[in-house]
Amino acid sequence: MIDYSKKRFLVVDDFSEFRTSVTGMLRLMAVKNVDAAARGEEAIAMCRNTAYDVILHDYNLGAGKNGQQVLEELHHAGLISPHCIFVMCTAESSQAMVMSALECEPDAYLTKPFNRASLQQRLDKLVERKLALKPILDAQAKRDQNAVLAACEQIMASNKRFAPQCLRHKAGALKALGKHAELEALLTGLIADRPMPWALVMLGNHWLERGELDRAEEIFTSAIRQFPMLPALFDGLAAVHAARGATDKAQEYLEQGLRISPNSLQRQHDLGKLAKANGDYDKAIRAFRQAVDLGRHSQFRNPDDHLDLAASLNEQAGDSAPAPKALLEIRQTLGDLGKTWKDDAQLVARANLLHASALAKTGDQTTADKLVAEASTLMADLPTFFSADVALEVATQLKQLGREEQAEAVLSTCAEMYGDDAKVMDAIAGQTSNPRILNAGVQAQTLNREGIQAYQQQAFPQALELFRQARELQPRNISFALNTAQSLLRLLLSEPSAELKAECQQCLAQVSTIPVTDPRHARYEKLCKTVASL
Repeated sequence: MIDYSKKRFLVVDDFSEFRTSVTGMLRLMAVKNVDAAARGEEAIAMCRNTAYDVILHDYNLGAGKNGQQVLEELHHAGLISPHCIFVMCTAESSQAMVMSALECEPDAYLTKPFNRASLQQRLDKLVERKLALKPILDAQAKRDQNAVLAACEQIMASNKRFAPQCLRHKAGALKALGKHAELEALLTGLIADRPMPWALVMLGNHWLERGELDRAEEIFTSAIRQFPMLPALFDGLAAVHAARGATDKAQEYLEQGLRISPNSLQRQHDLGKLAKANGDYDKAIRAFRQAVDLGRHSQFRNPDDHLDLAASLNEQAGDSAPAPKALLEIRQTLGDLGKTWKDDAQLVARANLLHASALAKTGDQTTADKLVAEASTLMADLPTFFSADVALEVATQLKQLGREEQAEAVLSTCAEMYGDDAKVMDAIAGQTSNPRILNAGVQAQTLNREGIQAYQQQAFPQALELFRQARELQPRNISFALNTAQSLLRLLLSEPSAELKAECQQCLAQVSTIPVTDPRHARYEKLCKTVASL
């Protein structure tokens, strides 16, 4: 018999009768500590103050966050420990709801109505499993992946019954440690023995991340024949085709995944992006509408979904004015963005330009000019420059609005910050023939390439000098600053110097406004942590 008397429970449901009923069942199981909440936001607040052992959470709470969004936010904010048991309870039977609940991977899924016997039977098994895996969960709580691996081996040797769970934890630890060869061997062996959905998804994504697109496609395609209702496999195939540039095919696979599980915010966002890039504005609009709606109570609400919805509505009209209904939706969507992210000057500026573009097509040039002027004022004082993709989009809008000089200024800054990326420079060349912009970074990029070669040959002092020269020519270039900082750090590790450390910190401070969406942001954060530890 499992002793529940010292465990703390949280019951979340919008019906008071159900909360009372479940609390009564738990009392019969000798549970003494039971808290209850009617809304997801209330549950999250309670988890900030109390570490619960078991959370019984309804999926659909009416208004506000649903169970999936609560679980996502608890994980994202670190408010739920690996030891906690999260059970999704719901009377919903639609495929959309069931798949949405399962995709967020609660510990269990319990269908209403249920009685005390079935509740206790399910909880007994979950508690037994958590206790058996306690060494692994303890290591995960400490983020000690090597300890996770050791605990997995120990438990598999002593209790083979829990080997499937241990193998999944082991795979996760190997991935976190970057042990790609060992991960590949583990997953390949598992799939050869008994294909498991999670292992197929992980192996497919492993090949995808390593650029082995043919192998990834083979895994995902084969897995779909065995598990045709697993949307993550369609996500994988979509990513494979997107990486090949086959965006039409990628869109098709995402649509298939959404037919299985339509309540995925990220999947709707990705479909909207692909459909918009493909010029399929009808599907882009539907996807972004869904993403905006799903995001209203989500931790992962994305302002780009509002901007992309408005842009798709505007672009659907071509050179003509958007229909009155579409224009109203553009205004409402951008107004919602302005209220929610009113303190983000960059977003407000982008929204103003987009709104101005739509109004200019209707002939309302006076209002359009006013919005452009407001956007220009905001952009002049931005603490953080746009990402490369957004800068190119902003430049395009400014050109369409007749602001050539401002567009050139945006492209010039974009070239300086991101000019070491050939794709970015190709896109800039598609918008301007200005040699001052296109050729300004040629010498700096040559010095940077020579610096990389010297660094790879471990000629660190020579590499540092080359990076310094490149940075002097283009002081706002992110890569040049990071390369200089990394070379300084390499020298600091072998010979501490206050002067070199100060220069390293200066380089990092120079790019402290790097957008979090920039793929180099993780590298920037790692360098900052390493320098701070010296």
